[in-house]
Amino acid sequence: MKKVFFTLILSSFILSCSGNKSESTKDLITSKNLEGLKSQKEKKLKAFNALKNELKQINDAIVDLDPSEKLPLISMLEIKPENFDHYVEIQANVKTRNNVLLYPEYTGTLKAVYAQEGQNVKKGKLLAMIDDAGLKDQLEQLEIQAELSKTIFDRTQRLWDQNIGSEIQLLQAKTTYNSQLKSIAQLKKQLNRTKIYAPFSGTIDEIIANTGANMMPGQTPVMRIVNLSDMYAEADVPERYLSQIKRGTTAFVNIPVLNLELETNVRQTGTFINPVNRSFRVETPLENTSEMIMPNLNCKLKINDYSNPSALMIPLGVIKENANGQKYVYKLIPEDKKQVFRTQQALVELGKKSFDKVEVLSGIEIGDLIVEEGATIVEDNQRVKNIQ
Repeated sequence: MKKVFFTLILSSFILSCSGNKSESTKDLITSKNLEGLKSQKEKKLKAFNALKNELKQINDAIVDLDPSEKLPLISMLEIKPENFDHYVEIQANVKTRNNVLLYPEYTGTLKAVYAQEGQNVKKGKLLAMIDDAGLKDQLEQLEIQAELSKTIFDRTQRLWDQNIGSEIQLLQAKTTYNSQLKSIAQLKKQLNRTKIYAPFSGTIDEIIANTGANMMPGQTPVMRIVNLSDMYAEADVPERYLSQIKRGTTAFVNIPVLNLELETNVRQTGTFINPVNRSFRVETPLENTSEMIMPNLNCKLKINDYSNPSALMIPLGVIKENANGQKYVYKLIPEDKKQVFRTQQALVELGKKSFDKVEVLSGIEIGDLIVEEGATIVEDNQRVKNIQ
């Protein structure tokens, strides 16, 4: 019935716009009469708008007279406040400060290695030794001389206390003894540099040098020791997030190769902006009880930069955009009939997005009903029916 009325009205509109008026339009186009064409366009638009209004009145009358009218079917969403946490996602790397190559402090031949690859060692354990090239023998000889010097000094001191001997003899004995004590201390320190100790508790990951190899301080590594219990993720965060990301901020670390995601928090933020990429450093600790997380693994760091416990969230799919670039949704205004509503366009201001939702800052309120499924097929001020 609705299509019949529309056809009749459209036909009458076409007939009313034909004939002499159509010919005069052609004449206006041929003569390039701009003012005449503008006037003709205004008349046509007025007639067309009047036709649309009349068609709307007919449709409304049909609705009242025909209870079986077929309306567009939609589903609706009631606006309710919910907690919203937004995260910024950044590429990061897994690191540890307990990952060290051990170098000798003394030049010489690697005499012995007291650890094996994969062995767990305690902090302070002797791991390797460099040939001391006779330092130990020198130390023993110097200690014997020092004992003699001490005996001479003690006797000279006793005689001096009895007013026997000269002061210069006492000073010479004391100086000789003290000088030898300092030489012993320096030699012990030098001898201790021939030994390599574990700087922390960990696992011997790799033994690089072989027994008998010539060692050079700071140049030839002996072994690598790693502790996997104190791991962290490190990332460079753009400077625009400087005010949102602080120490203690909630974060998640996702390690794709292990199919693992860990909840953590920001332990440290840098106090320096890198002038090359305009970023600052962020560090988050990682629990590694299974010791599956290893240094230099690639990971994704998600840091909470915004939270709203009473956010108004709507699905991204219900948002439409007009010719001016304004975003809008369709509110639903209830009518007398059950589950029948009339659409009303509502311009909205949007905030931050999640995976499939976006926060609405203005344009809708708590308790409003909006079109969810079917938002792409309805128009403003259109009667629709909700599917429960």
